[in-house]
Amino acid sequence: MIQAIFVAKKSAQSQVEIDAVKVDMGKGIVGDRYYGKKGSDGPNITFVESEEIAAFNANFGQNIGLSATRRNIVTQGVRLNQLVGQEFSIGDVRFYGVELCEPCASFGKSLANDSISSPQVVRAWLRRGGLRANVLSTGILRTGMQFNLIPRNSK
Repeated sequence: MIQAIFVAKKSAQSQVEIDAVKVDMGKGIVGDRYYGKKGSDGPNITFVESEEIAAFNANFGQNIGLSATRRNIVTQGVRLNQLVGQEFSIGDVRFYGVELCEPCASFGKSLANDSISSPQVVRAWLRRGGLRANVLSTGILRTGMQFNLIPRNSK
């Protein structure tokens, strides 16, 4: 399910948590910094598992919040890695899981501190950093909404 939703109007701006967002097919989240930037052929929304945030905090003695990864949608009870190459829906909105959202150097720097270095952060989040997806239909997403895998033969 969707545990939290975050958007930032500009790249360097802090993310704001909201309860509901409109997503547009091929463009992403209305009002987000990446809205329409990748075009219809590129990933335009990001997801991360709340369980991975909690595991990072527990394993490395950290206390990062749900917005620290700068992903748009924080999930609970969803194995995002399994959605790469899959179509799924949240409510009436359809998505396609394009690729893992692997950590970059900037991600490492943003979470590094005196007790964990930037390279350690990047290694800790490899294959745990979430999912980049394409928005395949327009609609509204709200916290609490459930994910559904769409069988390949029902497209």
